[in-house]
Amino acid sequence: MTDRAVERARAYYRALDEHDYERLTDLLAPEFVHERPDLTLDGRERFVTFMREERPQTDTSHRVEEVLDGPDRVAVQGRLLAADGTEITGFVDVFSIADGAIRRIETYTD
Repeated sequence: MTDRAVERARAYYRALDEHDYERLTDLLAPEFVHERPDLTLDGRERFVTFMREERPQTDTSHRVEEVLDGPDRVAVQGRLLAADGTEITGFVDVFSIADGAIRRIETYTD
């Protein structure tokens, strides 16, 4: 991957934390899939709607601790924090990025 792929992964967390759903939409491929332990969201519009209107906690932030840049994926290790700074969970997100768009994220949590 390239520095640009790593920047797209970092931009993803900024868009979520800043509630910038237009930017989030721009970062994702139309066929985007988010797979996490409790839920799979298929499609960019479905994912953005979930993040904007349905996620249980919206006042959170992502503390990125490490970014690993592999040959075909970017992995990000970090912590999801509540508004008061307490840790909700640790996570590893594995990003698949192609043609400048995030196509898939697989999330693993504590």
